[in-house]
Amino acid sequence: MNKGLQIIALFFALGCTAAAETAERQPLKQSLPEYPAILKKLKIGGTVKLNALVAPDGTVKKTTIDGGNPVLAEVACNAVKKWKYAPASQETNVPVEITFDSQSAGVSVK
Repeated sequence: MNKGLQIIALFFALGCTAAAETAERQPLKQSLPEYPAILKKLKIGGTVKLNALVAPDGTVKKTTIDGGNPVLAEVACNAVKKWKYAPASQETNVPVEITFDSQSAGVSVK
Protein backbone atom coordinates (compact mmCIF):
# COMPACT_ATOMS: atom_id res chain seq x y z
CA MET A 1 0.00 0.00 0.00
CA ASN A 2 1.42 3.40 -0.86
CA LYS A 3 2.35 5.84 1.93
CA GLY A 4 -0.31 8.44 1.00
CA LEU A 5 -3.08 5.87 1.20
CA GLN A 6 -1.76 4.57 4.53
CA ILE A 7 -1.77 8.08 5.99
CA ILE A 8 -5.33 8.70 4.80
CA ALA A 9 -6.46 5.36 6.26
CA LEU A 10 -4.80 6.22 9.59
CA PHE A 11 -6.52 9.64 9.80
CA PHE A 12 -9.84 8.05 8.89
CA ALA A 13 -9.42 5.38 11.58
CA LEU A 14 -8.47 7.96 14.22
CA GLY A 15 -11.40 10.18 13.25
CA CYS A 16 -13.85 7.29 13.49
CA THR A 17 -12.47 6.29 16.90
CA ALA A 18 -12.85 9.83 18.26
CA ALA A 19 -16.36 10.14 16.85
CA ALA A 20 -17.37 6.78 18.29
CA GLU A 21 -15.91 7.69 21.68
CA THR A 22 -17.91 10.92 21.78
CA ALA A 23 -21.11 9.12 20.80
CA GLU A 24 -20.56 6.40 23.42
CA ARG A 25 -19.67 8.68 26.34
CA GLN A 26 -22.50 8.21 28.83
CA PRO A 27 -23.12 10.05 32.09
CA LEU A 28 -22.58 7.95 35.22
CA LYS A 29 -23.82 10.60 37.65
CA GLN A 30 -26.45 13.02 36.46
CA SER A 31 -28.59 15.35 38.58
CA LEU A 32 -31.31 17.50 37.08
CA PRO A 33 -31.16 21.27 37.49
CA GLU A 34 -33.76 22.86 39.72
CA TYR A 35 -36.44 24.75 37.81
CA PRO A 36 -36.21 28.40 39.01
CA ALA A 37 -39.36 29.11 41.05
CA ILE A 38 -40.11 32.48 39.44
CA LEU A 39 -39.86 31.05 35.91
CA LYS A 40 -41.96 28.07 36.91
CA LYS A 41 -44.62 30.39 38.36
CA LEU A 42 -44.60 32.55 35.21
CA LYS A 43 -44.72 29.37 33.08
CA ILE A 44 -41.51 30.28 31.27
CA GLY A 45 -39.74 27.23 29.96
CA GLY A 46 -37.87 25.94 26.96
CA THR A 47 -34.95 23.86 25.84
CA VAL A 48 -31.37 24.76 26.67
CA LYS A 49 -28.57 23.48 24.46
CA LEU A 50 -25.14 23.11 26.03
CA ASN A 51 -21.80 21.66 25.16
CA ALA A 52 -19.84 19.95 27.95
CA LEU A 53 -16.07 19.54 27.71
CA VAL A 54 -15.44 16.26 29.53
CA ALA A 55 -11.97 15.31 30.79
CA PRO A 56 -10.59 11.78 30.30
CA ASP A 57 -11.48 10.96 33.94
CA GLY A 58 -15.14 11.85 33.26
CA THR A 59 -15.35 15.18 35.06
CA VAL A 60 -16.92 18.13 33.27
CA LYS A 61 -14.21 20.75 32.83
CA LYS A 62 -16.26 23.43 31.10
CA THR A 63 -19.72 24.09 29.73
CA THR A 64 -20.72 26.45 26.95
CA ILE A 65 -24.22 27.62 26.14
CA ASP A 66 -25.35 26.99 22.58
CA GLY A 67 -28.92 28.29 22.97
CA GLY A 68 -31.92 28.83 25.16
CA ASN A 69 -33.22 31.16 27.86
CA PRO A 70 -30.20 32.75 29.59
CA VAL A 71 -31.51 32.14 33.14
CA LEU A 72 -32.40 28.51 32.41
CA ALA A 73 -29.07 28.05 30.61
CA GLU A 74 -27.11 29.24 33.65
CA VAL A 75 -29.03 26.87 35.94
CA ALA A 76 -28.46 24.02 33.47
CA CYS A 77 -24.71 24.76 33.21
CA ASN A 78 -24.33 24.68 36.98
CA ALA A 79 -26.02 21.27 37.12
CA VAL A 80 -24.04 19.77 34.22
CA LYS A 81 -20.73 20.85 35.78
CA LYS A 82 -21.51 18.41 38.62
CA TRP A 83 -22.11 15.45 36.28
CA LYS A 84 -19.66 12.57 35.95
CA TYR A 85 -19.17 10.70 32.67
CA ALA A 86 -17.64 7.34 31.86
CA PRO A 87 -13.82 7.54 31.56
CA ALA A 88 -12.28 7.80 28.09
CA SER A 89 -8.82 8.08 26.57
CA GLN A 90 -9.17 11.77 25.69
CA GLU A 91 -11.20 14.92 26.28
CA THR A 92 -14.51 14.95 24.46
CA ASN A 93 -17.22 17.46 23.70
CA VAL A 94 -20.63 16.16 24.67
CA PRO A 95 -23.79 17.95 23.51
CA VAL A 96 -26.49 18.22 26.18
CA GLU A 97 -30.13 19.30 25.82
CA ILE A 98 -32.16 20.08 28.93
CA THR A 99 -35.85 20.91 28.67
CA PHE A 100 -37.70 22.92 31.26
CA ASP A 101 -41.38 22.10 30.62
CA SER A 102 -43.59 24.99 31.72
CA GLN A 103 -46.77 22.88 31.47
CA SER A 104 -45.68 20.09 33.80
CA ALA A 105 -43.11 22.22 35.68
CA GLY A 106 -40.65 19.37 35.08
CA VAL A 107 -37.09 19.11 33.84
CA SER A 108 -35.77 16.45 31.47
CA VAL A 109 -32.50 15.64 29.71
CA LYS A 110 -32.15 14.51 26.13
